[in-house]
Amino acid sequence: MRRWQLASFVLFFGLWELAGRWPVSPAFPPFSNTFLALVEMIRDGTLGKAYLITAQPLALGIVLCAVAGIAFGIGMGLSRAIEWLSLPVFIILQAAPMAAIIPLLTYMYGIGLTSKVLAVIMLAAPVIVMNSYKGIRNTPPSLLQMCRSFQGTRVQEVVKIVLPHAAALVFTGLRLGLAMGFIGIVIAELLITPTGIGDLISYHSSTADYSKMFATIASIVAVAAISLHLLQRLELRLFPRD
Repeated sequence: MRRWQLASFVLFFGLWELAGRWPVSPAFPPFSNTFLALVEMIRDGTLGKAYLITAQPLALGIVLCAVAGIAFGIGMGLSRAIEWLSLPVFIILQAAPMAAIIPLLTYMYGIGLTSKVLAVIMLAAPVIVMNSYKGIRNTPPSLLQMCRSFQGTRVQEVVKIVLPHAAALVFTGLRLGLAMGFIGIVIAELLITPTGIGDLISYHSSTADYSKMFATIASIVAVAAISLHLLQRLELRLFPRD
């Protein structure tokens, strides 16, 4: 870790500690209390059990979005007809207030795994599709013309030129989609069904155990940040930058 990164963490947690000691609010605990609560929840297995419940719909939703979303984005980028039919839909989905729409899934699909997976998909799919589409659509025409001048087939054009050129934006979409997926699953567990991480947040909030509530929230941020970093490492391994 670089020195400036370490310094930023020290400054952030130091200010958190001071704000909690002040106190800014009775519901805002110091960092030290939050950290001890996090350690306790890890030791007694509470946090691990919650993440096992949360991980299933999150993983299912992200995998479905990654496979179908990238394929759909590629189709939009390569076909004017698909673009014309689908682009307005995903633009609307990106702008829609998903936090208000997600509870409607309860009435459509009931309380369970399906509604939570759909909540993840509704938030993650638009950014994955749109970034994949933009990556494909922004391929330089000169590269395509060069491939055609060497008698390259349509498949070779897509595999050897279009997809490698779009890889950066595709992975950007995956990272943004994963981040939105975390938001979707937490909203689903808070508003649709009290299970997993969302249940921990609701329970500790209702019992005024704010140290454990903030510890749970902080763990979500940490897990999301680590997941995004690992996805970025995978991108660099598959497509090294010059």
